[in-house]
Amino acid sequence: MQKHIPSTTTESLPTKTIPQRHEINPQHTWDLKPIFQDDQSWEDAFNQYKQKIPLLEATRGKCATSPRALADVLNLEKTLAMLAERLGQYSGLRLAEDAGNDANLARQAKLDALTTRAAELSAHIRPEIQSIDDQLWEQYLKDPALEKWLPYLKKLRRFKNHTLTPPEERLLALASEPLSGLDTTFSQLTNVDMQYGTVTNEHGDELPLTQSTLSSFLLSPSPSVRESAFRRFYKEISDHSHALAALLAHSVKTDVFYARARNYPSARHAALYPDAVDTSVYDNLITEVHNGLPVLQDYYHLRRRLLGLSELHHYDTYVPLVPEFKKITPYEEAVDLVLDSLAPLGPQYCDTLRHGLLDGRWVDRYETRGKRSGAFSWGCYGSPPYIMMNYKDDVFSDVYTLAHEAGHSMHSWLSNKNQRWQDAHYTIFAAEVASTFNEALLTHHLLQKNDNPRMRAYIISRQLDDIRSTLFRQTMFAEFEKNTHQMQEAGEPLTLGSLRSVYRKLLDTYLAPAVTVDQELELECLRIPHFYSAFYVYKYATGISAAIALSQRVLRGGPSETQQYLNFLSLGGLLHPIDALKTAGVDMSGPEPVRAVIELFSQRLRELTQMLT
Repeated sequence: MQKHIPSTTTESLPTKTIPQRHEINPQHTWDLKPIFQDDQSWEDAFNQYKQKIPLLEATRGKCATSPRALADVLNLEKTLAMLAERLGQYSGLRLAEDAGNDANLARQAKLDALTTRAAELSAHIRPEIQSIDDQLWEQYLKDPALEKWLPYLKKLRRFKNHTLTPPEERLLALASEPLSGLDTTFSQLTNVDMQYGTVTNEHGDELPLTQSTLSSFLLSPSPSVRESAFRRFYKEISDHSHALAALLAHSVKTDVFYARARNYPSARHAALYPDAVDTSVYDNLITEVHNGLPVLQDYYHLRRRLLGLSELHHYDTYVPLVPEFKKITPYEEAVDLVLDSLAPLGPQYCDTLRHGLLDGRWVDRYETRGKRSGAFSWGCYGSPPYIMMNYKDDVFSDVYTLAHEAGHSMHSWLSNKNQRWQDAHYTIFAAEVASTFNEALLTHHLLQKNDNPRMRAYIISRQLDDIRSTLFRQTMFAEFEKNTHQMQEAGEPLTLGSLRSVYRKLLDTYLAPAVTVDQELELECLRIPHFYSAFYVYKYATGISAAIALSQRVLRGGPSETQQYLNFLSLGGLLHPIDALKTAGVDMSGPEPVRAVIELFSQRLRELTQMLT
């Protein structure tokens, strides 16, 4: 199952203007009937899943008896996992429609409990597979009964030295839910319990300040509004800083615990190992971004001049340098724009996508009362790769969001069409390439077809901000995760003071002297949700690097380069992501893709400077 939630979100309209779901055209909502006909069909399937789960217990001791017995166990696990995916996709999408609906909440909760039980009952399977003697294992792989499982099993076997005994695996499975509670506690504390007060905007309206609305205030053209929101927000963070620091420290300790329990040399190794990504890729990213920091300084100097500020603070780095081009773009027109930009990928790709975005009802288009904010793509093997949007005709950036999610959905579509279930599930490392690739093609298309100076300046400025936030900022986050985990592994204390100190050094490295680093900003490390899924954010930075390199390769190349990219999307999880990207012509184990995106950043900065100064 592939689910992708980008960092881009759309602002909510006042509640009085948001329609109820039944008030909008059904053709503008997704059609979930390909998964289940209705809620009752889901309940029937849930009961079937519940009845079949005990069959997993009966497989205990069977995996190492013969190739045929192992194939039977794998096929049973596959059948149940595919059913669980369908159940999860339907319940998750229904919950996204209305997060406050009790029936939707209850449906998701009881499925979560049941899948946890299934994980417990199947915890013995992988340890039994890993226990097979190496010589006997080679004989297993030659047996026709396992032919369809060879890529999966070869990947699984990599984890032999990191798989524990069945009783130990069961304990880790049982511990997963309570140990994952730190993230939940962090979310409840920062989104529910903490009260950030109000801020008066540039129109004189006193509005609530929350985790979500902070970003809106930082987009304000008024410097005083931006500063007020920033200082008020971090006053609340400061008042809870010891609790937040304790949560983050224990999240790091949990990562280290799992890595040591599974015999990895470090938590970073453990996180990168499933993708077969060497830590040198991570370190290379940090090195190349450090080498590119002078051009980031140039960007901040330009931003300060264009905003007319004597000093640039972090809270001044989000307001657009070029206001969004005010243009009404109906959803259907946005589809045309996206598809025109993706024309280099060929008619089959575009025709499939057009059907899905329009007649196929892959997309839940507009905001409704209770609907989740933002956007995501969620694909499940054998079902459409659905897209949730909160599309607004007067927000041009939503066209980019649609292109982004369409990249994820077509990745899922091609993976599922060309691979068996066990080989179709690509990793997030690869997923971030497909979505950002589409955005890069959309930017190229818009610049090619537009001679309006304001529109061109907006597009270039938008790409600069995307690269800044995705490559430079996410790499800073990745470096913070590396440093804090190394501290824990070395026995150094993770306290509020030490966390602030580590983060301050990074802020000075990445922002100063062009940006004045306020003391409050040291607390930012306590409010980043991704830090509770450590060693994830670097994939955003590698993703944009690979995507831009591939988009330039396709645009400058011919049918061969295009087909190689489409083949990459079709590989799914058959290969590890670094190897899959090599088949498309990009080698992320070297520095070239990161250098290329920094060079593009420099080029766009020169263009924008000439246009605006």
